[in-house]
Amino acid sequence: MPDEMVCTATLYNYIEAQLLEVRNIDLLEKTGQRVKHKANHKFKRMLTGRSIDERPKRVDNRKEFGNFELDTVVGKRNGQESVLMTLIERKTRFQFVRLIDSRDADSVNHAMHAIVKDHGDVIKTITADNGSEFADLSRVLDGVADVYYAHPYRSSERGTNEAHNRVLRRDFPKGTSLDAVSPQEVAEAAHRINNLPRLILKYQTPTERFNAESVRVRCRTAKAAAAG
Repeated sequence: MPDEMVCTATLYNYIEAQLLEVRNIDLLEKTGQRVKHKANHKFKRMLTGRSIDERPKRVDNRKEFGNFELDTVVGKRNGQESVLMTLIERKTRFQFVRLIDSRDADSVNHAMHAIVKDHGDVIKTITADNGSEFADLSRVLDGVADVYYAHPYRSSERGTNEAHNRVLRRDFPKGTSLDAVSPQEVAEAAHRINNLPRLILKYQTPTERFNAESVRVRCRTAKAAAAG
């Protein structure tokens, strides 16, 4: 029988590899330790697409209707459950909120297709967060709207989005599992936010302003088509 003893680290490695009939949960000290992960900076870069630096300056002053900001709101930060996708129009502050399956491009694209189907004619630009879930936006919105990406870690470049996401957090606090939330609950929360009169809108609601602007755009488009 060998007299040598393996070190503690080796024993832990054997347990992780399931070579021993012992689990991590059986080890009181082990379960209390934080696992250190090496930081992965591979994806911390600007996504393929146009930077917000290239966005027309007219978008900045909020006088033009049809310019949107896009983001996702996470419940539990494990990336393995449902999230909220928020799309807000900068001038009217009207916000679309959709419960999507995951924080990935496929889920975002599916939700965006539905919004574009009903409102694509009023969308001019979308400025998105730099998350990988928005990587395919340019393809989804090809021929519909121009897509721009904010700089990494610059939430202030989507200030309207960030401010309204904080309001949304009143209904869905951080740490809440969004898998337990229904689309109806999300729709009700969005309805309350969009129908709150705003001083900045001269006490009109975002819904009122968004509908009025949409009608104006569609009437103008119809007149142009008739004249042509």
